[in-house]
Amino acid sequence: MFRDILVPVDLHDPEIWQKALETAVTLAETFGARLHLQTVLPDVGIASLAQYFPPDWEEKMRASALSELEKLAQRAVPETVEVSLLVSAGSIWREIVRAAEERGCDLVVMGSHRPGLRDYLIGANAIKVAEHVPCSVMVVRG
Repeated sequence: MFRDILVPVDLHDPEIWQKALETAVTLAETFGARLHLQTVLPDVGIASLAQYFPPDWEEKMRASALSELEKLAQRAVPETVEVSLLVSAGSIWREIVRAAEERGCDLVVMGSHRPGLRDYLIGANAIKVAEHVPCSVMVVRG
């Protein structure tokens, strides 16, 4: 039923995505699907702020994030499941949508925290992804 499953993870907040990853691994094993693990780094966005960072800070952040994703994949994904890793930078929900489109994903499994007032006023990343991604989305509460 599913061939490519994208799982966005915030490396600093495993409570949000841990159950989502477990669910995605089960689905990948069941359907023989590939798993795509993605983390999104914050985008400084303002050139005047970027000047205060060392010249290679973005490369170091990407390398560190990729290393953490590799460790996570080794711990949480069985060897029988094909996994790819992706480190993006920018708007969280936009990068998730972009990755799902580029990798031809037919399912995004993402974790979500309990919604607070802020989420109703601004909109949670899970809601934005569900509104914009061209495939199914499963939201798993942490």
